[in-house]
Amino acid sequence: MSDAPIDVTPIAQSVRALQENVGKAVIGKENVVELLMVALLTEGHVLLEDVPGIGKTTLAKALARSLDSTFKRIQFTPDLLPSDVTGILYFNQQTQQFEFRPGPIFAHIVLADEINRATPRTQSALLEAMQERQVTVDVHTYPLPRPFLVIATQNPIELEGTFPLPEAQVDRFLMKLHLGYPDEEEEEAILLRYQLADPVETLSPVLRREDLLTWQETVRHVRVADDVRKYIVHIARATRDHPAVTLGVSPRGTLALYRTAQALAAVRARDFVIPDDIKALVGPVLTHRIHISPQTRLRGRTPEEVIQDVIGSVPVPVVE
Repeated sequence: MSDAPIDVTPIAQSVRALQENVGKAVIGKENVVELLMVALLTEGHVLLEDVPGIGKTTLAKALARSLDSTFKRIQFTPDLLPSDVTGILYFNQQTQQFEFRPGPIFAHIVLADEINRATPRTQSALLEAMQERQVTVDVHTYPLPRPFLVIATQNPIELEGTFPLPEAQVDRFLMKLHLGYPDEEEEEAILLRYQLADPVETLSPVLRREDLLTWQETVRHVRVADDVRKYIVHIARATRDHPAVTLGVSPRGTLALYRTAQALAAVRARDFVIPDDIKALVGPVLTHRIHISPQTRLRGRTPEEVIQDVIGSVPVPVVE
């Protein structure tokens, strides 16, 4: 990799502008917006696990409007078919030919609402599109638009009638995020902000898609020192050796942590990665990729706590 310096200032400035723009509709979630931008810059996808009514749909809409991008929402239900997501071939009576009718997956930002309510077959259709960034119907392959971000949601409370995502499919999500409840001041601000109208409808774009595609290539050149790269590897390997973990982080997870660290450094106006970038991302990027033992769960411990143990056990490199 070239050591030539790169200019990440436009990336950092645009992310700040995007945070302010989204903040007009979504109160107090600047950190989540920053991580969504990291996902966009690394061409990854996000799993949002939270209770209903927190603002997941509003966040996705506000992000799409700020990027001047198309937005589609898919409500996942047990009777949803793969073709309802990807699209169908239909026979056009006028042209006497089969034509492709794109499904809602053909958008720049797709909200897959309550993904765990769909059958495994439909879940697989969505995850295949996420991984390959294309849809195959019959013998024809159709590329998905770029940038392409899937924000999938699931309710951690109500599990009746759901089909939980298998570990191998959860691992395909770049990050797993939680919005959480607003504090008292933020909740009062929401009431005032939405008193007369929905602010999402008045948002204007602050970031061009063309610039985002260029920056996706730029962040790959953010420098990662040898010690910092080894720090990432040591963290991933430590998850596999932890006594409470039955399934550790895969090499896909190691690469995800590496890529997101590069993007976060650029978002924070640096052309090099520091250990603090990695510490900030370990939770969102790695927590959903480990599987803890039943005994550990019975003791009341969570994957988040185990990941923090791992971080504390790995020496932090000192980089000048």
